[in-house]
Amino acid sequence: MTTLFGTDGIRGEANRPPVTAPMALNIGRAVADYFRDQIKCDRIFIGKDTRLSGDMLEQALAAGVCAGGLDVLLAGVVPTPTVAYLVSRNANTAGLVVSASHNPWYDNGIKVFGPGGLKLSTAAEQTIEERIAVADRQPEGEQQTGRVYPVPAAVDTYIDFLCSTVPDRNLLEGLSIVIDCAHGASSEIAPTVFEKLGADLTVLNNSPDGRNINADCGSEHTDGLIQVVRDTQADIGLAFDGDADRLIAVDERGQVVTGDQLIALCAAHYQKQAKLENNCVVTTVMSNIGLKQVLAKLGIAHAEAGVGDRLVMEKMVATGAVVGGENSGHMIFRDHHTTGDGILSSLKILTAMRQEAAGLSDLASLMDVFPQELMAVAVKDKPDLASLVNVQQAIKAVESKLGDQGRVLVRYSGTQPVCRVMVEGPDQKMTTEYCLAISTAVQDCIGV
Repeated sequence: MTTLFGTDGIRGEANRPPVTAPMALNIGRAVADYFRDQIKCDRIFIGKDTRLSGDMLEQALAAGVCAGGLDVLLAGVVPTPTVAYLVSRNANTAGLVVSASHNPWYDNGIKVFGPGGLKLSTAAEQTIEERIAVADRQPEGEQQTGRVYPVPAAVDTYIDFLCSTVPDRNLLEGLSIVIDCAHGASSEIAPTVFEKLGADLTVLNNSPDGRNINADCGSEHTDGLIQVVRDTQADIGLAFDGDADRLIAVDERGQVVTGDQLIALCAAHYQKQAKLENNCVVTTVMSNIGLKQVLAKLGIAHAEAGVGDRLVMEKMVATGAVVGGENSGHMIFRDHHTTGDGILSSLKILTAMRQEAAGLSDLASLMDVFPQELMAVAVKDKPDLASLVNVQQAIKAVESKLGDQGRVLVRYSGTQPVCRVMVEGPDQKMTTEYCLAISTAVQDCIGV
């Protein structure tokens, strides 16, 4: 059982264990040792988002990788999927990304990509953790250190890739689009892509200062985007998170379209285009009941994975699916990429709108969204939920009342010290009431 790696890499408050410069040095060394032995890797790409602590951790990781005898290729500030793409296109390489995704600026983390641009299995993470524990021991025998090289073409290379995924380089001409870059890693790349494809573009929150990443903006905070979409009468609004691996969309009426709705409309479009390999879509246990219903109506097989786009990708490979994702906005299009990519996802949605000559609200209407309430309870520790008698009683009481008209899911976050309580039900008032009852039970048992 791993202790450093969570749902999506290693994450925590920057400059406090485990997200410190000395730990990053050891992580870089351990990752270099692991990939040198496993895939005869000789180079490791490193990218980062716009957090203040990014430089510190990037340099420490680079030093560790060099100490492990491998060269470092610095991609600079780029979306997380950029690093995955670079790894997938370059043999004998791996990737590291310094980012805490949608978390606030004072957090940071490290994500790892292995051969082919794929995130690591749990077993691989465990092996790397074991190597981290001994990474600072003096190695025996002759030692060779790596060098550090910048990759100035990383941004342009990724922009070219994104533009190559659309059927027409004039795809966005005549479309009024508002994008929210969350003062994050998409701040340079996303506006360039949409402008190259001809959009009438309004750009929000693309002036990072190290502390404003995700601050009341981006995929977690869409109020500002909604207002601008309504004020400008735009065709669509698109919000990315800090490292641009997830997307939340706003339709032309100023209504948020959920990640599950976006997956549903993309699956339906792929099906119409005869591109839905194995007629299967992969989502997680967090997906709305409405998504399951619409996929069944369309005759599309539905496979469920655990939470995290890494597990979604593993299930997609196992089932041969090309479309998958999470309600949080991670979407994977395996015919193009190996991981969640907010900008690529937005291009897929815009392609569907153009080819079907429909607005986002029309395309999203194929799925009925069941009322859902999600609450996060800050916890002091994470004991087995099954051992918390009062919490289990609260869950069973709610499940008994819901019957087959809803469901309950209670789980710990893999990236933060919180317990997430999700309830779906027939109406919003009842759903909120039930979710609060379970959250209160969690708070009483293990809350901060």
